[in-house]
Amino acid sequence: MKEIFVNTLMAGGTVDDIFVARKKQLAHKKDGNPYLTLSLVDRSGSVKAVLWDNVEAINKAFLEGDYIRIQGNVQKYREELQVVTRHIQKISPDEIDAMDFLPATQRDVEKMLTQLIRISKTGQNHHLLELLAAFFEDKDFVELFKTAPAAKKMHHAYLGGLLEHTLSVVRLIEAVSNHYKGVDKDLLIAGGIFHDIGKVHELSYDSCIDYSDSGRLLSHIVIGVEMVDKKISALDEFPQDLALLLKHMIISHHGCREFGSPEPPKTLEAVILYHLDDLDAKVTGIRSFMEQDDTGAAWTSYHRILEQFFYKGKK
Repeated sequence: MKEIFVNTLMAGGTVDDIFVARKKQLAHKKDGNPYLTLSLVDRSGSVKAVLWDNVEAINKAFLEGDYIRIQGNVQKYREELQVVTRHIQKISPDEIDAMDFLPATQRDVEKMLTQLIRISKTGQNHHLLELLAAFFEDKDFVELFKTAPAAKKMHHAYLGGLLEHTLSVVRLIEAVSNHYKGVDKDLLIAGGIFHDIGKVHELSYDSCIDYSDSGRLLSHIVIGVEMVDKKISALDEFPQDLALLLKHMIISHHGCREFGSPEPPKTLEAVILYHLDDLDAKVTGIRSFMEQDDTGAAWTSYHRILEQFFYKGKK
């Protein structure tokens, strides 16, 4: 059973535990001798490690993404912790609990799923009700949907994150949709549920959260449209204009081509979905960044993706 996690490491301490190997890189010192650097990852975070001795033999013993047992000492180098490693041993996945290495939602997954399914049944459009039921009655899809993260880094980047994010967006839709005239609430709710479903295949999450081959080659937007199109084709007399509007919501929910959408939002429902999706992602991502940036200062450190600092308030 894993006992030492990245977020518990302290300078001057020792390490003898299992981590996932990431960012593995063989380099050479000025004298030509090799050394190995890598990141050690578990559910609490990552830390850099360096190996100076017996490098070539140990380097051949494991691959990036493998589970490895590390023995070494924790030191501070350039204001950051790193593990100076004495020994590395590859560990079989059968010997570990994957939940020790992947962060997961703190919320009850089954309750979230029940709430989302309940909302999916509140509409009046029987075509959309049939389509939503086709997905939620697909056991293989549901298992993936309950488990998948919503992103690799930015927001909801943990197991169950996709379901958590989707439910949050749909709840925002419920709160906003009746505020504006001329909005098709049924279409908006369906678009909210479907907008990120391609992430069940875009992201892989065996030993770490990363992009799958199909995710890198197609993106969750293309995958999501294909998934919806396949379900629609199995239904009788699903209106083509309704299918077009629904698929437009999926392809436009990133807002512009610069951020991955082939087209910008061009309907009221697509505009609302884009802004609510962006709102939930931003608020959740910033809140997580604030919690992890535990410096005690009123301002966070610089957020590289959003290119700014955030004010946490004075304690």
